[in-house]
Amino acid sequence: MPQTLLQVGLPIALILIMMGVGLNLTKADFIRVAKEPKSFLIGALCQMIVLPIAALAVIALTDLSGELAVGLFILALCPGGTTSNLYSYLAKADLGLSISLTAVIGFITPFTIPLLAVWAMNYYGIANESFELPILATWLKLMIITVFPVLVGMWINAKWHTFAKRVQPFISWFSIAVLILVIISICIKLGNQLIEFTVLAGPSAILLNVVTMALGYFVGRWALNNQAQAKTITLEVGLQNGTLALLVTSSLLQSTQMSIAPSIYSLFMFFSASLFTIYARRI
Repeated sequence: MPQTLLQVGLPIALILIMMGVGLNLTKADFIRVAKEPKSFLIGALCQMIVLPIAALAVIALTDLSGELAVGLFILALCPGGTTSNLYSYLAKADLGLSISLTAVIGFITPFTIPLLAVWAMNYYGIANESFELPILATWLKLMIITVFPVLVGMWINAKWHTFAKRVQPFISWFSIAVLILVIISICIKLGNQLIEFTVLAGPSAILLNVVTMALGYFVGRWALNNQAQAKTITLEVGLQNGTLALLVTSSLLQSTQMSIAPSIYSLFMFFSASLFTIYARRI
């Protein structure tokens, strides 16, 4: 796998993704969360608690193990990126709620990902000298790559709002292009093992995507009785930040096998999100 793509391209893509979140974000979004906390709290609980538990259940149900299991669990720890915001807009969901969830959860996950990833490596029996994830160093890297770009994006949006709106779509497409290149590189690195690992991890990744989208929708409908907000929670819970997951698995942990499930998930979620968007626009 080209090291330049992992060590330079992937972090830059993630920085741009999170800056894109900030370009859509204003202080009003945080004020809105404070004034109407119920929908935000439901969405946050689904992302921070329901999603990791669902991942553990899927891993157990599909008998996934080792690095493949850890990779899928790390994916479940990553918040939605600009992709979930884009699909929320297309699905006529609550875009303000979507952006607020993406941003606020994005501020929290740099603390939770290192701790829970280390727990997962111990739980699935792969914590050894080959896979070290220093918690403090990882936290600092994630803060620099995810939190600070959001703040920069907010500052640009406040200073040059028209410019922010104009460049945001280009940032999203560039980020998707880098994500696809990383996935292609992972496939090339695996070589003859690609089919074997795809067969092992593919069903788990697809099942996690389908199950979490269904859970997000029904929890949103039941708890909020608001169709637009239910759509948003569906997309925020079902569309995880695959670029962030691949940064952790491919760059920080340098494991190709851990990257399989996030790669399959990242490709499949565009298909499932598109189908849901078509359905959501009709209702």
